[in-house]
Amino acid sequence: MLNTDAYLFVHFIDKKHNTPMSEQVYFSVSRDGYTWQTLNGKQPVLTSNVGERGVRDPFIVRSPQNDKFYIVGTDLNVHLRRDGWKMATINGSRSILVWESADLVNWTDVRMCTIAPEDAGCAWAPEVIYDEEQGDYMVFWASRSLKDGRRKCRMYYSKTTDFRNFTPAKLYIERPSDVIDTTIVRDNEAGCYYRFSKDETFKVITVERGETLLGDFQRIETTIDHTRGVEGPECFRLKNGKWCLIVDRYAKNLGYCAYTCADLATGSFSRLRHEFNSDLKLRHGGVIPITAEEYERLLAAYGDK
Repeated sequence: MLNTDAYLFVHFIDKKHNTPMSEQVYFSVSRDGYTWQTLNGKQPVLTSNVGERGVRDPFIVRSPQNDKFYIVGTDLNVHLRRDGWKMATINGSRSILVWESADLVNWTDVRMCTIAPEDAGCAWAPEVIYDEEQGDYMVFWASRSLKDGRRKCRMYYSKTTDFRNFTPAKLYIERPSDVIDTTIVRDNEAGCYYRFSKDETFKVITVERGETLLGDFQRIETTIDHTRGVEGPECFRLKNGKWCLIVDRYAKNLGYCAYTCADLATGSFSRLRHEFNSDLKLRHGGVIPITAEEYERLLAAYGDK
């Protein structure tokens, strides 16, 4: 089992801080999972010069052998588009962006991987989880479909072992309302998965529990503050054994806030009294635990410039 000494958060940043470069991949690190330091002089570590020349919603995953890392992201730069959000959902990129690294410092060039169905209007907020039962990775994302005139977002998934070859997209989550921004964590002690999603119609976070990634999930009632206007949920284990859930309060441009939970099955989340502290306003990304050696390596490569 990985010895968690720190955390790495890959993300983009609030547009007020920059230009179109705000929609690229930034790295922040933390010792406790609450207070974050943005690396590389608060400049992006990875940038995209392909597709729409921007990266939103980057997500990082570690291989089960601990010998490789993959970052995936949305191929989108809103600053460079002139047709607005609605058109970005119905005639946007069907590809995701992929980088890989063996050490978190040396990364491959970005590559585009077409992943969404042919009738999709976008491929938004891709995330990844390793499927322990099947021995491969499940990539999942939100798309609009021509089957309803691209009116509603649904979650789709694909499988891969190398992040170059992907199985044909299949429908993963469909609800009466739009669903986007799904993230999944495995509770190894309980032997089950927890799935967090944004209900795009009501602007709240839903939580579900399932035994397998592609099996049935049951809704859990939670104490998460369902004030309208949150998205981009991410959940990770803290050193004290509790779970940390962070959500981006995008509607009021307030940045992230954090909740903790001792047992996800209870749905009992406590809002932290202090804010999720960072030196920039971080936007939708992904968090992984890292070792002390990896933390020091990141600081040596991307520390204060």
